Amino acid sequence: MTDRFRVVPAAYVLLRRHGTAGDEVLLQLRQNTGYMDGHWAMGAAGHVEAEESVLDSACREAREELGVLIEPADLTPLTSMHRTGGNQKPVDERVDFFFECRRWKGEPQLIEPAKAADLRWFPLDALPDPVVPHEHVVLRRLGEDRLAPILTFGFR
Repeated sequence: MTDRFRVVPAAYVLLRRHGTAGDEVLLQLRQNTGYMDGHWAMGAAGHVEAEESVLDSACREAREELGVLIEPADLTPLTSMHRTGGNQKPVDERVDFFFECRRWKGEPQLIEPAKAADLRWFPLDALPDPVVPHEHVVLRRLGEDRLAPILTFGFR
């Protein structure tokens, strides 16, 4: 029997609020991670751990990275993305689950300053530059109200 194709699952949490500039999203500026450093990214994201549901993973990442408590029922699925790095490395074969959250406990803060240089709210229609490319696709489509249930990224 041959090894089956495997993908790495990840959960992304987009905190969203109605702010002074309209609809705003919380983004962090990546640093010292070895992946897309210097790019803005969703406030909380990370790999789904063994024996952990994607909902539990999303809540855990929000707690670890932003210091906020989220109930799974407060996560609204936005889209799923099947993406590839196009290099046939298993670590670059992904399935990402994107959630929106409009209700949480606590004030979002930069918990991991070694991995993120900044944390800010941005209007959904005025995102900073640069944003991690696959996340930018999700944010742009969300702002244009044309987000599909399933997206692909990196395939020809």
